[in-house]
Order: sequence, then C-alpha cells, then structure tokens
Amino acid sequence: MNLPPAETDRPMAEKTSGRITMRQWLPPLVLIGALALFFLAGLDKHVTFASLRENHQALQDWVGRLGWTAPILYILLYIAVVTFSIPGAGVMSLGGGFLFGTLPATLCIVTGATIGASILFFVAKTSLGDPLRRRAGPWMKRMEAGFAENALSYLLVLRIMPIFPFFIVNLVPAFLGVPFRIYFIATFLGIIPATFVLASVGAGLGSVLERGGEFSVGSIFTPQVMIALTGLAVLALVPAAYKKLKARKGEGSLP
Repeated sequence: MNLPPAETDRPMAEKTSGRITMRQWLPPLVLIGALALFFLAGLDKHVTFASLRENHQALQDWVGRLGWTAPILYILLYIAVVTFSIPGAGVMSLGGGFLFGTLPATLCIVTGATIGASILFFVAKTSLGDPLRRRAGPWMKRMEAGFAENALSYLLVLRIMPIFPFFIVNLVPAFLGVPFRIYFIATFLGIIPATFVLASVGAGLGSVLERGGEFSVGSIFTPQVMIALTGLAVLALVPAAYKKLKARKGEGSLP
C-alpha cells in the first residue's frame, strides 16, 4: 500500500514559497543600519547648503589638487548617497555644478544616481520584491499589470517630475516587477532635466557662496521650471495615451 508523502517530505521550496527569509531581510537591514549610522555620526550636517557655503573654498582646492580623479570620487560618493537613500542629494547636485560646471556635473550626477538607483532596485527586487509579489493579493496583480503595460512612460513621468522622494521611485518599480532594462532607461533619461536645472544653478552659486547668502533647494523649482518639467512629463505620457486610445478604437470596431 503506497501512502501519500508526509508533510515533512514536501520540497523545502514549496513550504517556504512566498516567505521572506532572514537572508532576504539582510540587504535592506544593512541599508537601514548604514542610514542610521549616518545620522548617529552627525554626517547629515555635512550635506547641507550651510556646509557647502562654509567649505566651498576648501572643496574647490580639493578638486584642484585631485584633478581628473575628483569627478570619479564625486560619482562614487553620489552612488553611495543614492544607494543608502541618504538625504542631501539636492545639495550634492548643487555642489557638483559649483565644482565642475553645468554639463560635467550633469553627466556625473546622472551616472552616479542611475548606478545607485540600479543597486537599490536589485536589492529591493531580490530581497523583498519577489516574495511580496508572490504573497500579494489580486489588487497587487492588477496594479502590476496596469503599471507594466506602460512602465516606461509612467516611470519617465515619475523621474521627470520631482514630486515624490527619489528613493520611493527607486523602490516601487522593483515591487511591481518592472524589467530592469526599462527601469534603467527611464531613470537615466528621466532625471536629466531636473539634474541639469540643479547643476546649472549650482554653477552660478559662486557669488552667493562668497557673500554667505541664504539659499534653498526648493527655491530652484520655480513655477516656470515646474511648467517646463510638466510639459516634458506630458510628452512622456503620449505613448501610453496613444496605446489606450488605439485599444479603445479596436474594441469599438469589433462586431
């Protein structure tokens, strides 16, 4: 007589399917721990406009001494800031424009931010994203399907418009199963406009820093700048709108 296999004989993968193991929790815990240490060590005081104003001459001297290695170190630092979701990326972008000029700083920032966002995407996807999607209910599946249909357009909008915190836009696509290729393209292209604005403002900060004047990142995104960014975001939505309009016309032509 053949008995059915005991519960303990089932494959371990089947029993643990959808569960988040300690090994999967480790990468996000490391990121959270590093962020906590950042604040406990008081390093957040060094990524403020006040710190940039006080140390701008020393930073210029540092860049002059390092030569061509300075942009590389800046990119590596920007990667760390984005990967660990450290506040102060806006100030770093202004500082990059001040130290390197508009176009070189834009290239460095976009490179560092895209690489850092990609690292965070892989951490979120492999550690928590896949298990959460397996355990999610039908609503999550519907959201995932709707987002995936026009993922590039939606992600471009989220990147172009600096409405949501950067780290949130880094994580959500990983949880919604967006392919990395689309995520990478949308991140690289989408952050260029706002990055260019920040870098160009930073390139003209010399007189403000010399006077010791006050300044805030929020004052950069004036109504005129936001209108321009909104126009780019609307253009990014055109393919998604066209696809939906075409699908509706196709449905209307059915007998």
